[in-house]
Amino acid sequence: MRLRNVKNAINIVNNSKYIITNPESYIGNYKKIFNNNNPINIEIGMGKGDFIIGMAQKYPNINFIGIEKYESVLVRAIEKLDNMDLPNLKLIRIDAIKIDEIFHKEINTIYLNFSDPWPKKRHAKRRLTSSIFLDLYDKIFISNPHIIQKTDNLILFASSIKSLSKYGYIFEEISLDLANEDIDNVITEYENKFMNKGIKINYLDAKKYLK
Repeated sequence: MRLRNVKNAINIVNNSKYIITNPESYIGNYKKIFNNNNPINIEIGMGKGDFIIGMAQKYPNINFIGIEKYESVLVRAIEKLDNMDLPNLKLIRIDAIKIDEIFHKEINTIYLNFSDPWPKKRHAKRRLTSSIFLDLYDKIFISNPHIIQKTDNLILFASSIKSLSKYGYIFEEISLDLANEDIDNVITEYENKFMNKGIKINYLDAKKYLK
């Protein structure tokens, strides 16, 4: 996601009550952040926050953490949270490639919503469902790995199905037109824009059952 730089973005982000500024300090022990033992689900590449905020509102007994690389993007989510009180939501600014440096065996579900598709073959390893990232995710799941993905990009979607299948995931749900499915869904900002243009959304819900 590319946005213009937001003035004072770093200060705005670091001063938000929703931001975890030192996530490495809580690795393996995020229950201290939330002060409970509820499940923890994360969204990697949370964008402007519509999805993760909506999920936190809808499911107060689940803890949610939004992961985003850019301060200027996080600012937009923080602006939406100014007048909200969501004790089950936190945000972290970090590159996804470092995900195993801040979590260890404590995540229940990963959401990947409209990630950068990296459509060129030479960039395939950068996709968030490539084997490089699936290796990292294995280190942070508390039990059976669980990934839910939404994307408008068929190249990314096909690549994800192939990669997840090779990695031992079983598909609980697959759809090429999410809007016409009876699936529990919180709409992201991208999703709303795409649906208004008549673009179909691809969806998968995949789990890897450990022996």
